[in-house]
Amino acid sequence: MRSFPPLKIGELTARIPVIQGGMGVGISLSGLAGAVAAQGGVGIISTAQIGFREASFDQDPIGTNLRVIKTEIQKARKLAAGGIIGVNIMTATRRYEDYVKAAVEAGVDLIISGAGLPMNLPRLVSGSRTKIAPIVSSLKSAQVILRYWQKKHERLPDLVVIEGPEAGGHLGFSYEELQNPDQMDYDREIRDIVEHVKNCGREKGKDIPVVVAGGIYTRQDAQRAFDLGADGIQMATRFVTTYECDAPMEYKEAYIHARREDIVLVKSPVGMPGRAIENAFVRRSGQGPIPHGKCHLCVSTCDPASTPYCITEALVNAAKGDMEHALIFCGSNAYRADKLEHVSDIMKEFQ
Repeated sequence: MRSFPPLKIGELTARIPVIQGGMGVGISLSGLAGAVAAQGGVGIISTAQIGFREASFDQDPIGTNLRVIKTEIQKARKLAAGGIIGVNIMTATRRYEDYVKAAVEAGVDLIISGAGLPMNLPRLVSGSRTKIAPIVSSLKSAQVILRYWQKKHERLPDLVVIEGPEAGGHLGFSYEELQNPDQMDYDREIRDIVEHVKNCGREKGKDIPVVVAGGIYTRQDAQRAFDLGADGIQMATRFVTTYECDAPMEYKEAYIHARREDIVLVKSPVGMPGRAIENAFVRRSGQGPIPHGKCHLCVSTCDPASTPYCITEALVNAAKGDMEHALIFCGSNAYRADKLEHVSDIMKEFQ
């Protein structure tokens, strides 16, 4: 079996071309990211409500999050054995610019940004060595972000992540598209995005690696992405059921016990559809609004007065193991998990 080539992001090189996808709240923190980086991949910390365990979180959620970003990056570095550490910062995050600046000041290697197009990300990392990568789900969004970055910032991405319809969490597709993914011919979309990104890079004498995400669980899935032109893959769901994942055991067991029919699409207060494991909370959310406490200032697209439920509360409950009141995000392949694994064993599969 032939080895996959390393993933080169500027002067950074991941020996194994696997980026561990960012999972918030509290699912991919320093423990998982550091373990993946140490094995030769790219470890990603999710900054979404990253400070939820701190005593100051209720009173000052954003200030707490900004402080903990630095702490988690430092902790991941100690585990990473010189490997690559990145963060995932949603564009829809309130005070997005402050989150980016906190990560840059902490010396993070890479910022991956989706849930909207990160139009001003190049300006925010100017003068630093931090690499930047937008998440796109269509050729149109790739064209828009690359054209804008070149015109406004005279900068191209260091990496582009294509996130397909089989991914977990919030998705860049309509609810209708996700209900009929086979009609999308997404393989063609991937090829078109790869071609556009590569052409833009060549025009400026730059090689821009493209990573494919969504529905990748095995080496065979990864090979398919490489056959479509990818330089690497991003994988999240497979890493949830690892010993090193920062999620509580109850969260991991929800994946292990999930059946294919338990994985459903949900409507999120963020304004985007998402994919999650059906449970008591998801069923209640479909029956009407769920009362919630004070706003923790997570995303700018949420209106606390009219939201059907508080997504911060639901995701924090998941990260604390309260499965009755939790939103358990997952990718389409979560049902394939049947045991706990070590990150090292997964990474060997993708060498």
